[in-house]
Amino acid sequence: MSKHNFQTEVSQLLHLIIHSLYSQKEIFLRELISNASDALDKLKYLTLTDKDFKSISFEPQINIEFDKDAKTLTIQDTGIGMNEADLNEHLGTIARSGTKNFLQNLSGDDKKDSNLIGQFGVGFYSCFMVADKVQVISKKANDSKAFMWESDGKSGYSISKIESDDYGTKIVLFLNDNGTEYTNRWSIEQIVKKYSNHISFPIYLHYSEEKTDEKDNTTVEDKTEQINAASAFWKQPKSSLKKEDYNSFYSTIANDYQEPMHYVHTQAEGALDYTTLFYIPSVAPMDMYQPDYNPGVKLYVKRVFITDDEKELMPTYLRFVRGIIDTEDLPLNVSREILQQNKVLSKIRSNSVKKILSEIEKMATEAEKYKSFFEQFGRPIKEGLYQDHENKDILLELVRFKSTKSDDLVSFADYESRMQSDQKTIYYITGGTENTLRNSPLLEMYKTKDVEVLILDDEIDEIIISSVPKYKDFSLKSVTHSDAAEELKDETDKDAEKSVKPLIKKIKKVLGDQVKDVMASTRLTNSPSCIVTDQNDPSAQLREMMKAMGQSNNIPESKPILEINPEHSIVKRLSSMRKNKAFNNICQLLLDQALLVEGLKLENPADFVGRLNSVLEESI
Repeated sequence: MSKHNFQTEVSQLLHLIIHSLYSQKEIFLRELISNASDALDKLKYLTLTDKDFKSISFEPQINIEFDKDAKTLTIQDTGIGMNEADLNEHLGTIARSGTKNFLQNLSGDDKKDSNLIGQFGVGFYSCFMVADKVQVISKKANDSKAFMWESDGKSGYSISKIESDDYGTKIVLFLNDNGTEYTNRWSIEQIVKKYSNHISFPIYLHYSEEKTDEKDNTTVEDKTEQINAASAFWKQPKSSLKKEDYNSFYSTIANDYQEPMHYVHTQAEGALDYTTLFYIPSVAPMDMYQPDYNPGVKLYVKRVFITDDEKELMPTYLRFVRGIIDTEDLPLNVSREILQQNKVLSKIRSNSVKKILSEIEKMATEAEKYKSFFEQFGRPIKEGLYQDHENKDILLELVRFKSTKSDDLVSFADYESRMQSDQKTIYYITGGTENTLRNSPLLEMYKTKDVEVLILDDEIDEIIISSVPKYKDFSLKSVTHSDAAEELKDETDKDAEKSVKPLIKKIKKVLGDQVKDVMASTRLTNSPSCIVTDQNDPSAQLREMMKAMGQSNNIPESKPILEINPEHSIVKRLSSMRKNKAFNNICQLLLDQALLVEGLKLENPADFVGRLNSVLEESI
């Protein structure tokens, strides 16, 4: 026998599970059955694809047995089994970074936290909520040795060699006071039907039942009963399934206690023969914005499980989708490399993406439902605009933004319906918080002329909008670009520009290489100055974002263009004081305040304060 200590993270995990989730303790059985199903999937795959396993007499099943007097519950499978190294790796340590995420995401809400157990792959340890001691007896298929892993969930665990003729895994729970309620037929049946009814292997419950005859003689009869449906749910005719059936299956594959927001079930025959069942969760998965997110789609071939760890099955921007792809047109022993290049799977993926987006488009006709959807998954949908060129047109109809003319999120179609008759451009502003953008001086002219501007305050908006040059026949243009005001310019604006040409020349000389240019502004009504970007240059905010990401070398350096308002009293006064010693300070302050209003940092705040104090002294 060898004794081992738990990995630090396991000890933390066990403490939290045992002491925090008693009200949801029934999920331990869901997790153990799910693990048993995975073991059966793996062995089934090997018996069909690997010659070394084809001689095995494979009878897939999960067996559950309880002993009320001994206070034990046993879950046994005929799956792949584990050797000593597997027991150490799977039950003594948790190598996946998901463990840390699990610990960080615990909320204190038992129901939500019990759901996290399934999401982060730490389900085995939930059995210590109901057991003082756990034995795991396992023999790997095609291996001659069997082992027993044993632990009380506190001090560590031991592994010893034992004799066993049967491959697979048997887990014996020595129940504590919190677990004795699971030593009856009714409790086990209810939990299995609730969580595991659609596990695709039979689950048998073995129990004893007392029988009393007419002469009051009592006998004990041993019974075995299958307590789950054990069918490939997605292969059942859609006409025979109800919403409750779909919701029940969703909880099985997604480990989610909430009902899905939407589902779509497709059974295709013809050139390609495949079945898909996809779900959109009600709430975004916890790991949606993590690089090592868990893919949500499982691949089956002819109802044989192949993988649930393949990110190629769905584009990254649809990583929140949960579900099944089952095809008749792939070999069972398809490798990961083949999966990534396979034309059949590529076509199924393409069709599936179009189907999912089509369903989301239907959801968009229901305002409240789509509002809920976009709150959860709006950012990934926006990502699709620069990831998925094939479906860009439909994605353009699905994205939503804030606007100067609406308190609700608006679509490009909404914007188009409100455009002025001679307007050829859709205007937007990026680069700050919603409050900063709504109060930007860059919007003054658009408010005066009653032209709508989209408020793009999400960080991702700055990146994705650059991949959208047009919507239908309308150009998209940032109001921060120097040419954005050209379309709305009139004769009065042109006359005002001429009046400040000498002043502009002088300001350029003062500011030197701090700016790319100085121009008269037609977009300002209340403010004396603003900064804009040359239409061919990246915005200042995008440069800051790339710099924060360590990508500053990949984006060209550019300088702002200062625009001054010819009609503003400060600018008019400045024209008459070009020889005044305060002139240089005021020119610099016009640039500094324009940078500050756009949420940008000044290179030297102390100089700014000094100039401001100097101007204040003169005015006082």
